[in-house]
Amino acid sequence: MTTTTSADGTKIAYTRAGSGPALVLVDGAMCYRGSSPNDALAKELAAHFTVYTYDRRGRGESGDTGPYAVEREVEDLAAIAKEAGGEVFLFGISSGVALALAAAPDLPVRKLALYEPPFIVDGTRARVPADYAARLDQALKEGKRGKAVKMFMTEGVGLGSVMVAVMRIMPFWSKLKRVAHTIPYDTAMVVEHQAGEPLPAAWPEVKVPALVLDGGRSPDWMRHGVASLAKVLPSAEYRTLPGQTHIVKAAALAPVLKEYFLA
Repeated sequence: MTTTTSADGTKIAYTRAGSGPALVLVDGAMCYRGSSPNDALAKELAAHFTVYTYDRRGRGESGDTGPYAVEREVEDLAAIAKEAGGEVFLFGISSGVALALAAAPDLPVRKLALYEPPFIVDGTRARVPADYAARLDQALKEGKRGKAVKMFMTEGVGLGSVMVAVMRIMPFWSKLKRVAHTIPYDTAMVVEHQAGEPLPAAWPEVKVPALVLDGGRSPDWMRHGVASLAKVLPSAEYRTLPGQTHIVKAAALAPVLKEYFLA
């Protein structure tokens, strides 16, 4: 584990593995090194890239200087890119897609790859309630971390209450509660695109090539959001990974990323 320092002085912990062109992997909500689908992905890709995984601020071994702003997380990514020596390939998953899109115009990004942002663009799933962010903040102010995680899973992710009840008795629930204070960070990035409305052309400044991916077994609402994102990005290719879900298997995703980034 190594650390770098972001523009506001926050220490950001990261791991470097492999050799080849620099590739930075951006986690989604509540994930961090050691508790992330990007851990397995990094192992799959390390034979072809110098892969950088890192703890987003407030998670794992990274610091968390307030007040929060999306711009601070963009600066964190810039610090990782500097450690990588300059131009990087950038991969974002889930809400990490929104961070990758926010960072791409300001970083020396060669290509983007984006897997299943949680955008709700039509009526195939209930929109996130308008007061969701405010109620989430209130739960965290009251120290009710478990309640905040439950709200995220049911209202943000759209899981059923029975499934979440089962999750609450699993060992990983305590890990989720430890990083519950970072849920509003991801919410700030995605909530405006979870209202059941078509995506606006919100990223015209993202000029670099982008590969936009979903899983063939993912729910319709998520796949519709992915397809919509591919349409509004200036230079995007849309692909579906057969048989995959939002919990994508590294063995299925890694060959696609390798082919795309090295083409």
